[in-house]
Amino acid sequence: MAYSKIKFHIESGVAVITLADPATLNAITVEMSEEMEDAFKRASSEARCALLTGEGRGFSSGANLAQGRPTMGDDGKPDLGERLENHYNPLVTMLRDLPIPWVSAVNGAAAGIGCSFALLADIIVAGESAYFLQAFRRIGLVPDGSATYHLPRMLTRARAMEMMLLGEKLPAAKALEWGLINRCVPDAELMPTALAIATELASGPTKTLGMIRKLAWASLDAGWAEQIQAERQTQRLAGHTEDFTEGVAAFLQKRKAEFKGK
Repeated sequence: MAYSKIKFHIESGVAVITLADPATLNAITVEMSEEMEDAFKRASSEARCALLTGEGRGFSSGANLAQGRPTMGDDGKPDLGERLENHYNPLVTMLRDLPIPWVSAVNGAAAGIGCSFALLADIIVAGESAYFLQAFRRIGLVPDGSATYHLPRMLTRARAMEMMLLGEKLPAAKALEWGLINRCVPDAELMPTALAIATELASGPTKTLGMIRKLAWASLDAGWAEQIQAERQTQRLAGHTEDFTEGVAAFLQKRKAEFKGK
């Protein structure tokens, strides 16, 4: 697929995916979401970690409200859920189920569904000028992109409600204080920091890291017995990887493991 709304390149085992429509502050369109889906699929087969960021002054201003007319429902009224069902929901589900770890580097605004994308990452790094915004209530819509699922689980219910009901900007420093993100760094250090973390992940036992993130997501809905059984089954699979053999050998030989992602 040729990309017109994103950029894609691989360095040091990291697939760097950049939302690249700075004139709209990288507003999300169906076209951009389709390109993101293709890029993350490529990352899963061609790289060992992915990194998502935005070009220009912001990460993403949210959905592009100027994009075409919405699909009309049987009742003759616009069905704004159609794009979620057919485009955005499959994308966020794919991001949840990605077989490799991924990092978001948040510059400037991360609003609406752009906020959802940023917060789905395994490691979230934000520049000091970044902010997170659930702006839906300001236009009479509900949060989407899985926000109503992951925000109450990432935060307390009270803080999730505050973000979604009040629709106020959450500065990066406060997001770090709330435990919503992993790092808040000076703007000039955003990409170097995020890329260093992504490179570290890319040099790790990729299959096992994918298993870890799968277990972590599953734990949000699983009961005790179900989750520890999932650990048992996944540990068996992890023990079959070449990286496990290398990791144990390196530990016994008191050297740094050289994982191959196999």
